[in-house]
Amino acid sequence: MHGYRLLAVSTLVGALLAAAAGFAQQDDDDDDNKGKAAAPAAVTRASKDVPELILGSATDNFAVNRKDFSLTAGQGYRWKVTSAAGLEYKFVTELFRNVWMNQIVIDDLEVHMNGAPAWLEFDSAGTMQLQFTTVRPGTYTWSVPDLVDKGMKGTITIK
Repeated sequence: MHGYRLLAVSTLVGALLAAAAGFAQQDDDDDDNKGKAAAPAAVTRASKDVPELILGSATDNFAVNRKDFSLTAGQGYRWKVTSAAGLEYKFVTELFRNVWMNQIVIDDLEVHMNGAPAWLEFDSAGTMQLQFTTVRPGTYTWSVPDLVDKGMKGTITIK
């Protein structure tokens, strides 16, 4: 019995020493990482906010405050999409078919999803908040189809 304890203790000590050597290597200088891409953002359990997308403005019906978005695969997100002008906007994106859609919130009313919406339609000014988890990496387009020639389009990249 004493022999087994000694073997177990020596195995544990050996494993701890090997792990310590591995940690020491991680603390090595970082000159061997030159030219390499930065590590992707850490995935957390909490949903992160995506910068708001605002379609139109009080002075320009075709304005878009931001065209391109970058997300991390496996991360939960909250994204506000706002119509700030008087036009009717039909917001279409391939993203909806490539994420797990949790809910859409409009004026504190929640729509819980069991599949993806085809598009979001704004008949008047207002905000919809989308809550989803990214599933499939790739680059997806978004647009207001009838107004693409006016610049109402962009991309959403999931890394």
